[in-house]
Amino acid sequence: MELGIFGVGDLHPDAHTGRTPTEHERITGIARIAKHAEDVGFDVFALGEHHNPPFIPSSPTTILGYAAAKTERITLSTSTTLITTNDPVKIAEDYATLQHLAGGRVDLMLGRGNTAEVYPWFGYDIRDGIALAVEHYALLRRLWDEEEVTWEGRFRGPLTRFVATPRPLDGVPPFVWHGSIRSPEIAEQAAYYGDGFFVNNLFMSHDYFKQYVDFYRERYAHHRDAGRHSGLEGGIVGAGGAIYVRPRSQDAWREFRPTFEGHPILGSSGSLEAAVANTGLNVGSPAEIVEQVLAQREQFGDYQRQLFAVDMAGIPEHTVHEQLDLIGSDVLPVLRRELGAAGASAGSATVTRA
Repeated sequence: MELGIFGVGDLHPDAHTGRTPTEHERITGIARIAKHAEDVGFDVFALGEHHNPPFIPSSPTTILGYAAAKTERITLSTSTTLITTNDPVKIAEDYATLQHLAGGRVDLMLGRGNTAEVYPWFGYDIRDGIALAVEHYALLRRLWDEEEVTWEGRFRGPLTRFVATPRPLDGVPPFVWHGSIRSPEIAEQAAYYGDGFFVNNLFMSHDYFKQYVDFYRERYAHHRDAGRHSGLEGGIVGAGGAIYVRPRSQDAWREFRPTFEGHPILGSSGSLEAAVANTGLNVGSPAEIVEQVLAQREQFGDYQRQLFAVDMAGIPEHTVHEQLDLIGSDVLPVLRRELGAAGASAGSATVTRA
């Protein structure tokens, strides 16, 4: 299993001081966090894409390209690349370019986006979200897999003998995860292509997400048996979560509670205790964090990638770095032993296109 961190670059006030970081602080801080994640032993650093406040990663490839220059080993990914409102041609070319700069340490997670106003900004309608995801990804695969593409579809202009440049590094496109919180069509898409399926697992229960993981695995096996792909037996599943850790359990719960209760999404999902018990949110001492993460495996079975949010909801950067140090020293080594984690796994079999 690969272990990593992911975020969405939100600008949110610190629950304890009320201070909100500037855009400059947040953008440059993300690069520092990526470097520190590599230093303490994480395998993956992932960043979302948003085009509306209060988020800053409107250009994730730019930030990840900068992070690539500061790192050597860690896989650089997205926690959302908007397959709906982005042009597949631009995705193909941007992420192939990032692949070259990062020496192949790149994959991406595709998502539809759930902010209605973003769609018309890019000339689309959110009611077409599923159809856009299906058509745009089919084109993206062809742009990476075929040297020259002639294509016509519903949502963008036609292509005639088009060659996306640069070509993927060594002819191998970045591995693709499909992220979803409520769409079986996206799980089906991931299964059809033999790609990874990722569940956020933060804002709803383990049981809720398990139904989608089970559906994906069933459909993945169907398409594999039919010869549509030759992916790993059992599918390629990733799960999200979050960590707030302190050496003493009572300090972690006391410090994180105002952050949880004051957040417009986290705090709307019930009590902190219920969220820790039923979702991918992990709060406590290092030993408690390990226990909570291992309980998630009971829900999803063996899976290939676990990502944690550590810099969300206004948690100040210095606290993020303190937690990374503690996770690296007291959490990751235990999880690796218990989960059979992959260690330095950029380019590993779990994230290589068949």
